[in-house]
Amino acid sequence: MQINAFETFLAIEAAGSFHGAARRLHITQTAVSARIKALEEGLGASLFERGPGGTRLSAAGRQFLPYAEQMMRTWEFVSGDLRESLAGRVSLRLGAQLSVWDPLLVDVAVWLEQAQGTVPFTLNYDHGLNMAEAVARRLLDLAIVNEVPAGTRLGVEELPPEELVLVSDQRLRLGRDALPLFINLEFGSEYAAQVQQVLPQRSRQHIVLGNAPMGLRYLMKRGGMGYFPAYMAAGALAAGQIHRVEGARDIQLSCKVLYLPDNPALEQIRQVLQGLREMRDQNSGAEFSPENTCFPG
Repeated sequence: MQINAFETFLAIEAAGSFHGAARRLHITQTAVSARIKALEEGLGASLFERGPGGTRLSAAGRQFLPYAEQMMRTWEFVSGDLRESLAGRVSLRLGAQLSVWDPLLVDVAVWLEQAQGTVPFTLNYDHGLNMAEAVARRLLDLAIVNEVPAGTRLGVEELPPEELVLVSDQRLRLGRDALPLFINLEFGSEYAAQVQQVLPQRSRQHIVLGNAPMGLRYLMKRGGMGYFPAYMAAGALAAGQIHRVEGARDIQLSCKVLYLPDNPALEQIRQVLQGLREMRDQNSGAEFSPENTCFPG
């Protein structure tokens, strides 16, 4: 089975030797060598280099490593789901396109456990993953995104949008003060168009950071300005560590949920949607307050 070859490849990389991998996997070293040989023949490349210091990944092995890790994660999803379904339980796989919504997934998981008694969950924070494709391929049961691909056959539910506020480490007013470094989160075309209206490209130098909590931490340590979710900036704003930029309007990110209408776990997906709506309604009606932020003030 090819999955055994991926597992063996990763065991060698972790142990640093074929012998160490054999001990980890409780198989013979001959079996380890046979699996890797078959894998290398299939790929047409040598995956390891042996030397006095042990066994190291070759250039092809380093390139293959993330694919092997992804294959093992996918296998764990699939095999785990099958075991759960045979036991009469459903394991939901939830994903978010943007780091903005990671805390929302955590909140809804807690809500479902407390209100519905529904466990377990898999929460996916791989923001480089194409969430629509992952749902279509049944790698995820539900994903939160801000843009829906054209022509999709997925089910789409609208949630209240995310409010983003322009903040800076210093007190600023648009049109009066020189602008500092802009921390660009690159959250898609909707985000880019709104930012362009407030801060034309020619008026700003910027650095790209795709993770919102990381971007806010960078701003507070290095200085600059950027658009961040209101709940995320709330604690630092209340503590006076950062400031809202005067004269800058807030912008919004659409918040949509994707799922497959023929998913066998549709009833559980509806429960998640109910929880997401409750969480979003609470957040959209809340004022800035330290308890609503996931970033320490």
